[in-house]
Amino acid sequence: MTRSFRPAALLALSLLPLLAACGRGGDVLSQRPRAPCPRVALLADAVDLTRYRAGAVPDVGTVEVDARMVGLQARCDYAPREAGLDVTLVVQVTAERGPAAIRAADLPYVVAVTDEAEGRILNRGTDTVTVTFAGNERRTAAQGEQMMIRIPGDVRRAAERVVLVGFQLTPEELAANRRRGAR
Repeated sequence: MTRSFRPAALLALSLLPLLAACGRGGDVLSQRPRAPCPRVALLADAVDLTRYRAGAVPDVGTVEVDARMVGLQARCDYAPREAGLDVTLVVQVTAERGPAAIRAADLPYVVAVTDEAEGRILNRGTDTVTVTFAGNERRTAAQGEQMMIRIPGDVRRAAERVVLVGFQLTPEELAANRRRGAR
């Protein structure tokens, strides 16, 4: 017995791979390769932040919170209309409540895009991550909300930039971190 396919059936079968790709979240015809990423790193001198009770002499007994940036999640995408790279960051923090107990603290941090070759800051922004201590909890972890940074220009040049992240510190806090050294 001879079987014959109708043209409509052949067309439907030939479209199956394209339809399957749509279910995976992409159009086969317009997919681009994965975007390159600049180097994203924590700034060593600014990963620690120790806050003291306002107006008190900095002392072990006046510590409200001792926080540390422990990680970053970063994802890179091409910016719309070939405008550069979009870098999406999420900051991860651990914190310990001090003797001058608090229930929550807003911890400001800085994100800077630098030109490593020339050693200059091209752009910077700030955000905060909130740590909250429940009940008698002494330690906690938190992560910031997603922050998107656009690095404009040629994608290849944008990928050569460096994105640095650290707590926004006063000169005294920075000096204390440098004296204490890495933990």
